[in-house]
Amino acid sequence: MNFSKIILYDEPTVPELEINRLQKFLANTFHVDVTVKNNLFNSINDDIIEEIASCRVFDLKSPFKKYKPNNEQINFERNYCKNTKFIEEIPTPETAENLDDLVIYDGFEIKNILESVIPKDETVNDCLHIIFTNKLTCTYDYGDFRYHGRAVICSNPSIISTSGIVEAPAKSREYYLDIMKAKSQTLDLKSIKKKYQNTFLDYHDKRTSKIIEGYLLQAIFYYITGDPFCENLDCRLNNAHWQKDLLYSQLEFSKLCGKHHSILEKLHL
Repeated sequence: MNFSKIILYDEPTVPELEINRLQKFLANTFHVDVTVKNNLFNSINDDIIEEIASCRVFDLKSPFKKYKPNNEQINFERNYCKNTKFIEEIPTPETAENLDDLVIYDGFEIKNILESVIPKDETVNDCLHIIFTNKLTCTYDYGDFRYHGRAVICSNPSIISTSGIVEAPAKSREYYLDIMKAKSQTLDLKSIKKKYQNTFLDYHDKRTSKIIEGYLLQAIFYYITGDPFCENLDCRLNNAHWQKDLLYSQLEFSKLCGKHHSILEKLHL
């Protein structure tokens, strides 16, 4: 195993993380030292806040281009990093009136910025950093020339987006049709969510911590093998594109497949 320590950075706006439970899960699974630190975004200075503001994505169909944010955007980001109540008012894809209202970030650009914030004495090869954030991260796909939401950015540091877990895997087609119909008739969207409850992960969902175990495994397997995902639905490394597949792999099956379980066992030899 090419690491001996994992550092988790908490996201206090999402208590459903159950960060201490995740700490124990990793320690028991990999038999390494696992440390929990405070949220990294809460302690950054104004220069870093401006850099993060410059990572916002405004055009989903164009590759990332860094820009200089204006004062309004910098103030928005400062509030986002420091003010929990402010965060709860940020639109989601379902509540936003148009795409311009959404706040999404290029995941790899944010990763590069956060890497520079981590103390130099902790950026050693045998220490893996995993940062939780409620920011909605995305990456540009040159296959279809557009941005897509991502739950995990695999690297060191890795980023796990609690918003990405909710928004990146798609809900059922029927759900989206009902949402569109409700919006066109200015109906309350809560009734639609209630109709489809338990078929997808939602914000402040009690199942969040268990599902995040799988994304932690993906980040760590990437660091170990260079390949974080498994095509097998019967594996916690499955890169779920649908919420129904996410719930199955992480909650119903809730194990590694034979191939990846064997890799894990070899780490302990």
